[in-house]
Amino acid sequence: MNIAIIPARGGSKRIPKKNTRPFLGKPIIGYSIEVALDCGLFDRVIVSTDDEEIATTSRQFGAEAPFTRPEALSTDDVATLPVIRHAIQWAAEAYGEIHYACCIYATAPFVQAEDLAEGLRKLQENDQSDFAFSVTSFGFPIQRGLQKSDDGYLEMCRPEHEYTRSQDLKEAYHDAGQFYWGRPESFLSAPGFYSARALPVTLPRHRVQDIDTLEDWVRAEHMFTAIKHS
Repeated sequence: MNIAIIPARGGSKRIPKKNTRPFLGKPIIGYSIEVALDCGLFDRVIVSTDDEEIATTSRQFGAEAPFTRPEALSTDDVATLPVIRHAIQWAAEAYGEIHYACCIYATAPFVQAEDLAEGLRKLQENDQSDFAFSVTSFGFPIQRGLQKSDDGYLEMCRPEHEYTRSQDLKEAYHDAGQFYWGRPESFLSAPGFYSARALPVTLPRHRVQDIDTLEDWVRAEHMFTAIKHS
């Protein structure tokens, strides 16, 4: 059995009711649920939440919200991994053996079925891997990044690369914040996604946008609209 787990905590402060807020007319969590249901990769799509409104909305879109997330896993400072561990343990006891699990963020309207399929394929083809998750490349070589010194002047983060050509520097990537495929044992035992043996599912930068502030939200709506009309 393969399961999708969508973590969706209530009580967002920077964007009130973030997970059910309308994104271009539809609750944003609905995009993640619909892709998970339609892609054909999952036997169950489970939303982990502490909030009844989120649970109700999730069920309306066809997902399960079969438990209330414990209060200890619903605070502002709880990371994603413990939440996924709890959901995997609950699902294994309730439904049986889990072969692969995938965490899909509730605020990931850009997630696409083909990217999810690529993540599962990469994980299945590499027996030594723990995870496969979405990343995108930085638009500028991070080795030539700048920072402010203590006295306010600009200085290079890596001064040794001031005269290194961009094409001679390794391309760098960052988490795209859409999904994490993993083996159940990896979710349960790995210290973190980045410290484990993780494979990249590389997305184009125009389909990646963190949504942490209202400004991010507006930008994401503009990007989404542009993609749909391209």
